[in-house]
Amino acid sequence: MSKIAVVYWSGTGNTEAMAAAVAAGARSAGAEVSVLTPAQFSPEQVSAYDAIAFGCPSMGMEQLEEAEFEPMFTACQNRLSGKAIALFGSYGWGDGEWMRSWEAQCRDCGAQLACQSVICCQMPSEEDLASCEALGQALA
Repeated sequence: MSKIAVVYWSGTGNTEAMAAAVAAGARSAGAEVSVLTPAQFSPEQVSAYDAIAFGCPSMGMEQLEEAEFEPMFTACQNRLSGKAIALFGSYGWGDGEWMRSWEAQCRDCGAQLACQSVICCQMPSEEDLASCEALGQALA
């Protein structure tokens, strides 16, 4: 049984709903899943999981949330080389540039993107949530 961490930050509940769907998908594929916020996750925990799904909405000028998520993710980056990860999040404006930048940042640190990232505009639709479940299944 694989161990999967779903680490997310959500300000409005949109990314939280996506995280729940990612976790449900991974569980349905037989994985043991931990759902954690940035305050509950540290670089030392990266090695305890077979794969990690990171979720964060776009903030400000299409960037990761700066107070909690981005500092945690930056601290974890040097431990992600070779690690299977997946990314997800919601946005309210722009065209998803924050996700393309985040994917490039992950590739640059050697992380292995296990599947296509999932983004949605505002509240996730049923289709978006199904995509998040598929992301969780792909990670597991």
